[in-house]
Amino acid sequence: MILDNLRNAARYTSLHPLLKQAFDYLASLDPATLEPGKHILIEDRLIIAVNDSTLKPAGKARLEIHDDFMDIHLPLSSGERFAWRPRHLLQHASEPFNREKDARHYDDEPATFFEAAPGDFVIFFPEDGHAGCIGEGSIRKIVVKVRIGRLPDYSEAAEG
Repeated sequence: MILDNLRNAARYTSLHPLLKQAFDYLASLDPATLEPGKHILIEDRLIIAVNDSTLKPAGKARLEIHDDFMDIHLPLSSGERFAWRPRHLLQHASEPFNREKDARHYDDEPATFFEAAPGDFVIFFPEDGHAGCIGEGSIRKIVVKVRIGRLPDYSEAAEG
């Protein structure tokens, strides 16, 4: 997981070939004219979602993981609280993995909470169990989905 401000985004573009394009797009946006919904930059590889969401209490937030995508969360209208726990410590799946949505939710307790202000971004990798939209009121935010490919199944290698 990475928490930083957009003015430092260039430090992270070497982590994945699509991050430069994602951060350039985010820097070019005018939040006042953004239309809610999904915006496809590269089909099935770089997807921007502008969401108007109702914040929820920490106890209602369920951690989620992804296999094929990393997420970049960018709060726009107000600060946002997040929950985090490392994927390898998650034990209580509340549903089977949904390949179409590239997500599974968990009922485990978070290891930590943190906040991001407008202008900050959070990158969650497949190794990060995460939950956002924690707090009171509502928020406009952007979530960028960046395809990174499926994680290897280490359990098969360990058995062999």
